Amino acid sequence: MIGIVDYGMGNLYSLSQALERLEQPYVISDDPSELDKSDGLILPGVGAFKDAMGLLNQKKLSDYLSAYAEKKPLLGICLGMQLLFDESEEGVPTKGLGLIAGRVVRFSGISEKGGRYKVPHMGWNTLTFVTPDSVLLNGLKPDYAYFVHSYRAKLTDRSALIAVADYDGEVPAVVGKGRVFGTQFHPEKSGAFGQALLKNYVQFVHQDNKGDTCDLEKGKC
Repeated sequence: MIGIVDYGMGNLYSLSQALERLEQPYVISDDPSELDKSDGLILPGVGAFKDAMGLLNQKKLSDYLSAYAEKKPLLGICLGMQLLFDESEEGVPTKGLGLIAGRVVRFSGISEKGGRYKVPHMGWNTLTFVTPDSVLLNGLKPDYAYFVHSYRAKLTDRSALIAVADYDGEVPAVVGKGRVFGTQFHPEKSGAFGQALLKNYVQFVHQDNKGDTCDLEKGKC
């Protein structure tokens, strides 16, 4: 069973449809006792970092997610990925879940050469694999993925970097540390590539649940 964390700021329909295409049972809930029955969680997110953390704190999900990630897999998507980091500068500096070291910062909208570029970063962009043997990329080749975001992560620990895109510099597109993973793009909206990545996550969840040997430091089995 996969649990989808419903805290009020996620695109639940597209994600649930993607899991249904994988014939993967899932539950959508904001109740820790219900989510705790799942073998792995997905934390979706669309909107403002501060609002999202406020809702997670209000629903007593922040500490729960941190504890959950120590024993079972967790995947953050888009804003859900950003929430995995230590802090975001969006609005006022706001602490995140602190599961991956780094900070979330806004695209400046002005390139190093002084030209302007569009913010948000929206649409299809090509990925470059940094850690191709990650469990999330098993059997995949670099492809296009669908992005919609105005902020990007700046990693303190670059060993957590799995794949990047380029938009006025490096954009961490897939990250992972131990059982914690994140995608800045929306895999549920990224065609066959995104569907295959979600399938890899589901397979990792099942392997981890069975106690199969995985190198959690390197994020591979």
